[in-house]
Amino acid sequence: MSSLHNRVDKRLLKEQLETTKTPRTTLSFYKYAKIGNVKLFRDHLYLLLSQVNTFGRIYVAHEGINGQVSVPSPEMKHFRALMNEITFLEGCRLNIAVEDDGKSFYKLIIKIKSKIVADGIEDESFDVTDNARHISAEEYNAITAEDDSIVIDMRNHYESEVGHFKGAIRPDVETFRETLPIVEDILTENAEKKVIMYCTGGIRCEKATAYFKHRGFDNLYQLDGGIIEYARQAKQQGLENKYIGKNFVFDDRLGERISEDVIAKCHQCGSSCDNHTNCANDACHILFIQCDNCKDQYQGCCSQKCSDFNQLPEEERAEKRKTEEFNGTKFGKGRYKAARGGL
Repeated sequence: MSSLHNRVDKRLLKEQLETTKTPRTTLSFYKYAKIGNVKLFRDHLYLLLSQVNTFGRIYVAHEGINGQVSVPSPEMKHFRALMNEITFLEGCRLNIAVEDDGKSFYKLIIKIKSKIVADGIEDESFDVTDNARHISAEEYNAITAEDDSIVIDMRNHYESEVGHFKGAIRPDVETFRETLPIVEDILTENAEKKVIMYCTGGIRCEKATAYFKHRGFDNLYQLDGGIIEYARQAKQQGLENKYIGKNFVFDDRLGERISEDVIAKCHQCGSSCDNHTNCANDACHILFIQCDNCKDQYQGCCSQKCSDFNQLPEEERAEKRKTEEFNGTKFGKGRYKAARGGL
């Protein structure tokens, strides 16, 4: 079944995407469900979505599916109809991107994973589908106005750095796996309070609320549809927007603006900025925040070292990759600021 992969050179695919005049819609979706034959499901899904020229990244596992895709806008109804052909995806929420230029993805990738959200949980009695109550944007605003409530951001530090809900507790972590024990301590200390968890589109806090419910905690709530759906409901219903800054997204856009607030700083010069980028040096490729001035100065790189490296002939770069250390090999995502002015 090797044909069920796009093997066209990515540079050509990107060029084709840039020149096409057909508008595309970026969206995300997920569903926890028990999938028996994951490979068969994966291949069926690839053939199905290829019918409407779907691009994006989708993970499938025995516990469900998680996808971020872009679809030609005229094909959205057809895309929905194809999704509905899969029983457990019938009526599945499609979180439409808040800011979208249609350039988020350039090919379709569907990967089989052990889990759609890596969690480190080995308790076989844990049922991820037994989650906490979902609440709307209006309910979120009402509950968070009460003194006996707390809000926990279930995302990673580089996501919450550029945007988050007002007053949210934001664990300083790089993975969901790291977050769980930290949040369990927070819940233990706030046993009498209502606890709302949120993430980008809902997939991480859905698993988290189910897990902590399994662990015996009560008064748990999940923001339905995550930040993306909250922003849509708040705008549509004229509600107060309690989210400040950008919503980090895992595609080529790297972020969509929810409010005009810029709460982060350039990791190189410290000026006000919330634009994430990946270092232009492919041997580094660290994710960091960079303002336009530093982008020009360092040619899209995280340091002068990486900028200089990118000017070398390919043969020399290939040889130096074997021994050179860059920020991307030394620090985790968004940790470059700890080495400002360093490598």
